[in-house]
Amino acid sequence: MRTNHIILAAVMAALAAAWFSIPAMAASKPSKPMPEATEEFVEKGRAIYFRRCSFCHGLLGDGEGPAAKYLDPRPRDFTLGTFKFRTTKSGELPTDEDLFRTVSRGLSGTAMQSFDSDLIKSGLGESDRWAVIAYIKTFAQEFDDPEYDPVKTGKVISLPAKRAPYNAETIAKGEAVFEKAKCWSCHGKLGRGDGNKEFRKDDWGFPIRIRNVTHPWKIKAGAEVEDIYMRFTTGISGTPMPSFVKTLNEEDRWNLASYIKSLQHQLTGHQALKAAPVQGALPESPDDAAWDAAEPMDIRLAGQVVAPPRWQNPSVEMVTLQALFNDEDIAFRLTWDDPFKDVVHDESQEFNPNEVSKVGAFNSYVEANGMVPRALETFRDSIALQFPVKPPKGTKKPHFYRGSSSDQVHLWVWKADRDEVGERGTEEGNARGWKQPIKAQAEDGQQIAGKAKWDQGRWTVVMKRPLRTGDKNDVQFEKGVFTPMSVNAWDGSNGEHGLIMSLSTWYYVFLEAPTPMSVYAYAALAFLIAGGLGFWLMRKAEKEEEPVEASA
Repeated sequence: MRTNHIILAAVMAALAAAWFSIPAMAASKPSKPMPEATEEFVEKGRAIYFRRCSFCHGLLGDGEGPAAKYLDPRPRDFTLGTFKFRTTKSGELPTDEDLFRTVSRGLSGTAMQSFDSDLIKSGLGESDRWAVIAYIKTFAQEFDDPEYDPVKTGKVISLPAKRAPYNAETIAKGEAVFEKAKCWSCHGKLGRGDGNKEFRKDDWGFPIRIRNVTHPWKIKAGAEVEDIYMRFTTGISGTPMPSFVKTLNEEDRWNLASYIKSLQHQLTGHQALKAAPVQGALPESPDDAAWDAAEPMDIRLAGQVVAPPRWQNPSVEMVTLQALFNDEDIAFRLTWDDPFKDVVHDESQEFNPNEVSKVGAFNSYVEANGMVPRALETFRDSIALQFPVKPPKGTKKPHFYRGSSSDQVHLWVWKADRDEVGERGTEEGNARGWKQPIKAQAEDGQQIAGKAKWDQGRWTVVMKRPLRTGDKNDVQFEKGVFTPMSVNAWDGSNGEHGLIMSLSTWYYVFLEAPTPMSVYAYAALAFLIAGGLGFWLMRKAEKEEEPVEASA
């Protein structure tokens, strides 16, 4: 049982690193070179590796630790000597500094966390990180080659001596390179990873998706221009991403990196969605120009790991919301990236929850590959808005994962397969906890209208409903009130359906209430009173200071 708890802790730590990746702020370079790999130093690294690394990478360094099968991408197999993120030429081993940078900074968008003790409380000091690296190098015999040293053999790639600034000019030049080099054939015209309409596999036989370069938190080895330049230059070993050294010169690669940097989405920072009031009918089309006036808010999502079946490899990690309302209705527009348009649903392929444990140990998770089909034309894309049915009192809200038996939630669930065939795409329902399925409301209670559109790796869905209804199981919207809301999302081709999904915690939507004229009147009256009082006090003070004439 203790072993199960340890493994579960390792999985959770890995997932936390993947979902809430720490920015690459750790020192990229060590303060001093790697110490000599003496027997004592390597033994120190072995002890740390077994305690901190083996649950993912395996006791033998083969990437087959007990947590490995739950993670995507899989932990690195050190025995093959194939390292993705390097400053060395394509196909070469990394430098010691390359390994130090990866261990220190971690890899965004993966389960590889940062181990720099300056960044994370449970991290390792520099000496301990060097010791772990010394031990890791014992797994691959290629490191024993006396000609291994990439620095002495001239196999290290440096950043350009002359680097153009990151500005509109270099971005424009980089866009031309993006077109010329046909980067869009994989990454898509807008960089959303939708260029290739099929799954790829890495050299280990595991399925991989083309990177969406607009999401900087998913760019594994750093999202700055220098990091991106190095990926074009070295390639990413074991994947379809090649080196462009022979096809693009240094300047072109630098400009291309600047262009990729310019595509990165800048996350909003607020937690409350401001719904703007409008005159006239609300838009139902995703492309309506009226949405330009609606303030966006980004909502981050994570895999559903609250209860089994726990899913730790979500595809939809961010949804952007906008909202408009008039005197009668409210409309939401939801936008999220998805490289594949999944508009079919095969119920016979749905996951049997009995395949995972209900106890809560590590085996209550769904494995990354094999347990659910992660394939095209299998499951639908879907998204849901969730609201409390009862207006919250104070800070108390239902659980964000489907509420509870005593505190139900109201869900608006959009399904791509129904929308595709012209049926009502969004269905209203209620839930009283995750143990029971969402209960659809009666047909005469279905009041949501709207449309959906998929274009170049992005879904946009509009949901419109009356502000107030006569149904006690519906959320009711009031001006000037903060209404909690959260999001559930499913990417069909990622195997997501049922409780295998991504979800957010509670955010808020706030309907702006017009300021009553009485407020302006009271403000003006207060100004006049304050001004009059001030004038009276000033005159009084002046009179008190006037000299008194002596009597004759």
